[in-house]
Formats: sequence, C-alpha cells, structure tokens
Amino acid sequence: MRLSVLVVDDEPIAREGLQRLLGRQPQVESVSEARNGREAIALIREQRPDLVLLDVQMPRTDGFAVVHAVGAERMPPIIFVTAHDQYAIRAFEIAAIDYLLKPVTEERFDLAFKRAIGRLRGAPHEDATTQLMAMLDAIANPPRQPERFAVRSGENTLFVPVNEVDWIEAFQNYVRLHAGPATYLLHVPMNTIEGVLDSNRFLRIHRSCIVNVRRIAQLWSIAHGQYAVELKSGQRLQSGRTYSDRIRRALTNPF
Repeated sequence: MRLSVLVVDDEPIAREGLQRLLGRQPQVESVSEARNGREAIALIREQRPDLVLLDVQMPRTDGFAVVHAVGAERMPPIIFVTAHDQYAIRAFEIAAIDYLLKPVTEERFDLAFKRAIGRLRGAPHEDATTQLMAMLDAIANPPRQPERFAVRSGENTLFVPVNEVDWIEAFQNYVRLHAGPATYLLHVPMNTIEGVLDSNRFLRIHRSCIVNVRRIAQLWSIAHGQYAVELKSGQRLQSGRTYSDRIRRALTNPF
C-alpha cells in the first residue's frame, strides 16, 4: 500500500513534526501540506489524498469546518490533531476515528497510523462516513452534561461514569479524577471540566478542586471564610477563600 497524505495545521513546527513522523512510515509515498482550512478544502478536492492529518483548532476555518465544507461522504480517513482533549469527552465514544494530542509522541503516532491503515484496508467507506457524521453531530450538539469521561490509557480508552467520581483535582494543565481508590488522568483543563459538569452535582471549592456534592459527608467553617470538607471516603479537602460564597449557597439547600 502506497499512500498520499495531507497534513493540515496552521503551525509550521507542527507540520514539520508530522512530516518527520510520516517520513518513517514505509507506506507513505507523498506528503502535501495545508496551512489553513481553506487550503485544506482545496487540496482535498483536487488531490483526493488517502489520509488527512487534520488540526482541530485553526483560525477562521477549523478542522470540523473543513469536513463540513468537503462533505463527510467525500472525506478520506482522518486523524484529528488537537491540543485539547475535551473532544474525546464529546465524540470519541461515538466515532472510530483516531486523534492525536499535541505534542505528538512517536509511539502514539505509530498507533494512530496503524489504525488508519486498518481503516483503509478493511472498513467499508459507508461505515466510515456514518461514523464521521455521527461524530460531527456530537461535536455540534454536545449533551448538556456528560454521563461519563473518556480517559486514554496507552492503547485503550477507559470510560469512567461521572456519578462515580468523588472529586476532581487540578494537575498541571490536566485534571485527576478520583473515583474510590482509583485515579485517572484526563487531558482537559480544570476550567473546561467545570464548564461541562452539572453545577447542581459538582461544586468547585478551590481553584484546584471540584467535589461531587453527593460524596460530601460533612464540612465545617475554619478561619478567613474557608471550609474544611470531608468526603464519605474520609478524604479531607480545604476550600479557597474566593469560593466561600458558592459554598454558603450550597449550605442553604437542605436537600
């Protein structure tokens, strides 16, 4: 199998890195580049590449707009490239289309490329189109709150039900989900995860901590408007001063 590949990314360094990784794949015969969504649309229509590495976040015409413009039924297999893992929460469960999280590692790239080869060799085009359209619909119309988180673990994706999460901890640019004795690393910023959660069930008590209110066993006031929060698991957390008002509002609800 000899493949023509199109790399779409508005960052020159990102394009160069993907070019280098593609150069190590013996099946790749030619690689073209597009610097933005408009160039990508034109090249896909003209060249009909076998595979597209498509950046999600691009100015004006992003990766999803490229797919809409070309048409899902006319798109070649896609490996999405993104700096933010929240797209997994919205769509990865629905579509068997891989994605790469920046910065892209060689190991993860090799796995995604193998999956793309498998798609090219085996999956009927109609199935791929149906999956792609389902994913686009999920992106355009996300649920109000997710029912479970998609957590990448090596070659696998684990699904953690939201209602099993006791508390969420900020960890560098990501978050840790604490569910009983288990801990999962989710590649989503703290503010993003707060935005998709049900505010009636999850309470942010600190810039680095969100708790499941159903897991709170007790809490008590300490100095300077702060609170100590004890979960049913015995885990103790301390709130930040700037979150005292929202905690007081939660305390006024007898249910």
